[in-house]
Amino acid sequence: MTAIHLRAEDDAESRPGAVLSFPSRGMPARAPRSRLHLSPPSLVGGELAVLSRTLTDGWIAPAGPVPESFEQAIGEATTFNHVAAVASGTAALHLGYRVLGVERGDEVWTQSLTFVATIAPAVQMGARPRFLDVAAESWTMDPNVLESALQRAAQRGKLPRAVVPVDLYGQPCDLDAILTLCGRWGVPVLCDSAEAMGARYRDRAVGKGAALVAFSFNGNKIITAGGGGALASDDPALIARARHLASQAKEVAPHYQHETTGYSYGLSSVLAAVGLAQIGALSTRVAERRLVFERYVEGLGNLPGIGFMPEPAWARATRWLSVILIDPKVFGATREAVRRALDAANIESRPVWKPLHMQPAFRGARYDGGGLSGQFFEHGLCLPSGTMTAEEQARVVAVIRGCCKG
Repeated sequence: MTAIHLRAEDDAESRPGAVLSFPSRGMPARAPRSRLHLSPPSLVGGELAVLSRTLTDGWIAPAGPVPESFEQAIGEATTFNHVAAVASGTAALHLGYRVLGVERGDEVWTQSLTFVATIAPAVQMGARPRFLDVAAESWTMDPNVLESALQRAAQRGKLPRAVVPVDLYGQPCDLDAILTLCGRWGVPVLCDSAEAMGARYRDRAVGKGAALVAFSFNGNKIITAGGGGALASDDPALIARARHLASQAKEVAPHYQHETTGYSYGLSSVLAAVGLAQIGALSTRVAERRLVFERYVEGLGNLPGIGFMPEPAWARATRWLSVILIDPKVFGATREAVRRALDAANIESRPVWKPLHMQPAFRGARYDGGGLSGQFFEHGLCLPSGTMTAEEQARVVAVIRGCCKG
């Protein structure tokens, strides 16, 4: 499938398998022609046709055949039997908390190293967050930390209402270990896979086995609808309840009847049309992102003090974002110095998520585990990871190599 990239320049070197030529260490990068973004949207070429057909048929609202077709395509891509397409990944998480029965005063546990949207809906519902450290091998929820926390919670008779592991930057969490532990105490698992559609855990699609899984189609994701998300499950009752809440919880009646309140969380036909055109390219997009990561390893892997986000043997990450670790004592420059150098060269990069237990919004929330989340934030840097030409990626590598004083 031919990609239409949202940038002016393109060349044959952008094809998978092209070889990058990296400047020598210390050589300055050429003056940038345009800004390189972290994860810009990229079209696959069929969006306009699907949009035109949708509009010609008169479908705009979150109803009709296009959202249904998109949900079916999501199910086929993720192997979940039931899918509700909604307005955003955050909306999917919010609905997940609602259908799992989260109420004011309940505890909800997630890993600290994640984006705020993972826990924000639960907190807004009155739940109390608890943050767990991540494992070195995956940067996702540490099952050992989870086990200790669950044992202590069971002893005091205060188990969490839900545990929410995160497939960070497209890296699957160790879901089997988490499901085993949570199953021992009857705690449901809502998997935040917003960044990980297309990833594989062991022999199955990411999130498979959790009670519910949330996906995102935000503009920076591998598959985008320009917005939107989805809640998926193999339990039809959970998704039926989510659909009901997503459409203002309207009951079946000739008038507007409400037994509870819901939300306007439906995904419009317009956005669903974009997502429907995109999703067929999922496997290709994952392969492209993984190639970008491999090129960074090729270009930066021999530098002292540079490490990379690992990939456990039981996972196949999407590499939604390529992430490096910088040891300033060995590399000779801090993560922030490298970020500023990239910005000066018109290249966007971003520190790894600031752990939620360090965020002022969650001051006083409990944090379990060691300090890995904080270390990854201090030394981790997300690099441009979208569709790039070889020349563009070489620009990124050249700037980072030029920062090395080790």
